[in-house]
Amino acid sequence: MTNLSPISKVNATPPAAWGAVLAMAMAAFALVASEFMPVSLLTPIATDLSVTEGQAGQAIAVSGAFALLTSLCVSAVAGHLNRKLLLAALTLLMIISGSVVAFAPNYGTFIVGRALIGVAIGGFWSMSAATAMRLVPEDKVPRALAILNSGNALATVIAAPLGSFLGSIIGWRLAFFAVVPVAIIALCWKLFSLPSMQAQAERRSSNVFKLLKRKPVALGMAASSLFFMGQFSLYTYLRPFLESVTQVQVTTLSFLLLLVGVAGFVGTLLIGGMLKNGVYRVLTAIPLLMAVLAIGLTYTIIGGSLPLTAISLGLWGLVATAAPVGWWTWVAKIMPRDAEAGGGLFVAVVQMAIMLGATVGGVLFDHYGYHATFEMSAALLIVSAVLTVITARSEEQEAQPGTKQSAEGVQA
Repeated sequence: MTNLSPISKVNATPPAAWGAVLAMAMAAFALVASEFMPVSLLTPIATDLSVTEGQAGQAIAVSGAFALLTSLCVSAVAGHLNRKLLLAALTLLMIISGSVVAFAPNYGTFIVGRALIGVAIGGFWSMSAATAMRLVPEDKVPRALAILNSGNALATVIAAPLGSFLGSIIGWRLAFFAVVPVAIIALCWKLFSLPSMQAQAERRSSNVFKLLKRKPVALGMAASSLFFMGQFSLYTYLRPFLESVTQVQVTTLSFLLLLVGVAGFVGTLLIGGMLKNGVYRVLTAIPLLMAVLAIGLTYTIIGGSLPLTAISLGLWGLVATAAPVGWWTWVAKIMPRDAEAGGGLFVAVVQMAIMLGATVGGVLFDHYGYHATFEMSAALLIVSAVLTVITARSEEQEAQPGTKQSAEGVQA
């Protein structure tokens, strides 16, 4: 086994570009803030555009759909385009989207603006792991991904409350537009800090589905999809659970959701160091802990107690929000020569899992109550942990000398 891995070949010469990593984190913050801004502004949007709140809520569905489609084809469409220019173009698209949405004269234009942010979301996150691998040395990739995802976590914490606050003072349009200056700063920072990154000639495949021919990749994608499906089948319905079971008022509810977000931000800062001791260990332990928390909340002694519920949700946020850093590290590790296509496949898997988790969880919640939803979440998380263990063993087998995969390398 040679010491010069595919990742180290990419990062052998240039030093770590931490300024560029921070610029990416700032762009991630603006992107996620733009993505979820409608959550807290549905009522004024619907009133101003003369549509129902349900129609206004399609703003998130539209951005998610376009993010999924973009993630599947961005690597192939980008071709030999310099990745610095591509990332800058995606940030510019975010700026255009924010401007279109803020000044939309009607619902159709508003939806077009949301479609544009979906393209930016799918493209950016598909490129994130591959970009981190080219900005820092191999042993610093988990830390770089943690910093990048801290922008995501911070936006998750403040996007909804900040949008609601700004919307009540300056209106929903200017609340949306408030993200545009942040995106402009991120664009300028990228242009100055990102090195030129030509498309890699040794890139094996731009067809994301060919990557599934490798058993560890297929197993890992299945494990990650079940993880995110389990996570969001519960998280999506936290509010009705807290209101009906824990019986909290709006102020306490806001505090608990903020607690989840703050704990998640802390988790993204801590997980980078933990991943050095083993990516698969972390990715197995996290869903198991979340499954225990999910089951615990179904018992009245915990779910009906505000202090115990707060502790449970704090732990949930700490590990659940940090988990994507671990999975992105896995993408960089398992597909070093196909990180762009692999990133696109991963984004598509996550988007689909989130939609399925929220949908199935909602059906169970409506027909059988929160017990069924939370128990399904726990079951999915446990199966995810089991599949992660199997993925680790499959990768070990693939790496054994004399096997077809180890002889041929990473086949797409």
